[in-house]
Amino acid sequence: MQNTNTVASLDTKLDANAIIKPIKKGNNVWKKVIKNYELYIFILPALLYFLIFHYGPMYGIQIAFKDFIATKGIWGSPWTGMKHFNYFFKSYYFNLLIKNTVGIALYSMAAGFPIPIILALLLNELKNEKFKKLVQNVTYAPHFISTVVMVGMILAFLAPSNGIINGIIKALGGEPIPFMSKPSMFRSIYVWTGVWQSAGWSSIIYLAALSGIDTQLHEAAIVDGATRLQRIRHINIPGIMPTMVIILILNSGSIMNVGFEKVFLMQNSLNMETSDVISTYVYRMGLLNAQYSFSSAVGFFNSVINFTLLIIVNNIAKKLNETSLW
Repeated sequence: MQNTNTVASLDTKLDANAIIKPIKKGNNVWKKVIKNYELYIFILPALLYFLIFHYGPMYGIQIAFKDFIATKGIWGSPWTGMKHFNYFFKSYYFNLLIKNTVGIALYSMAAGFPIPIILALLLNELKNEKFKKLVQNVTYAPHFISTVVMVGMILAFLAPSNGIINGIIKALGGEPIPFMSKPSMFRSIYVWTGVWQSAGWSSIIYLAALSGIDTQLHEAAIVDGATRLQRIRHINIPGIMPTMVIILILNSGSIMNVGFEKVFLMQNSLNMETSDVISTYVYRMGLLNAQYSFSSAVGFFNSVINFTLLIIVNNIAKKLNETSLW
């Protein structure tokens, strides 16, 4: 009988501990939050920004599956299912938009991804600090030029009559070239001006990664007789490889988001053949033609493609290089 009472009392204690432990655990979490409240206040603006401007608008995604009528609102508008998506897939513009968007995006990645890496490797090898700072300032400066000013500079430099580039061509005995009127030149102008504007700024993260490489590796390599190129190849590049992979994954996740502002400002009726991309099409159909449901469907399709590419590239990188976002 006494043993039975002892067992019962032990069971009661165990049950009480099972209840008390989660309560204590929850209390500990709140104690940590209260103790470090300054840190949570610090991240609060960023959290509110994403909630308000990124997650909040997702409520309106449903109009992509409706015939939106402003007087009825989002909830009151009738459902149409995949009607707008099917219309977009069968439209004349679908192949053209995909071709232009993917073409510009891949061109931008092929040109813009390796150049900041090369620039960072070259800057890392400079021994003259004053010259290094000068080069950094010159290459960083274009990043701070606004898109509107940048496009204004491009149009001024490439103007057929009084542009600097055509002035040089005329001085050399050539004929002026209408750069902005030729569809075949739009992609190169867009990409290489973007590379010039962003290469210096994008190299900062690689310079930071290079600064974290152990100097003893270079000292040991020098003792073994390694040349500068060999040290770059076997120490620096492997050292920044995880950073390169992460940046590549992030870039692949936005491959369909070709910058709207720059494309729109550089676009004209003569180069529409290669300059019309998904973002400008969404603007034209949604705001100018007031086809809100259709433009939402196109934008949603674009986001789904980006998300899918992000997942695929992340998984490939994880298997090949064991470096990934998650």
